[in-house]
Amino acid sequence: MNLPIRKSDGGVLLDVRLTPNAAQNRIEEVFVDAEGRSRLKVKVTVVPEKGKANSALVKLLSKSIKCGQGKFDIISGKLDRNKTVLVKGDPVALEIELEEWLKTI
Repeated sequence: MNLPIRKSDGGVLLDVRLTPNAAQNRIEEVFVDAEGRSRLKVKVTVVPEKGKANSALVKLLSKSIKCGQGKFDIISGKLDRNKTVLVKGDPVALEIELEEWLKTI
């Protein structure tokens, strides 16, 4: 299975499937969606209104990956469950770091 990350200008893109209004905040697994794209399944407890679920996603990723919330930018899917998150930084170093992090999930 492919990982849900790819290098980009200014960082690494992370494809996510976000489920809001869940029982607990958690990062679950990598899976392949109906379109054949690998995504990281993430659940947050907040409701999807006024960007609260997106903020919770960034906070959870930041804590799990151990880098500041300012390094994350949701570049597509702000109003959708399927999102692409840009993790800003050196693409080569970040790709290695995120590959290692994904192995721990």
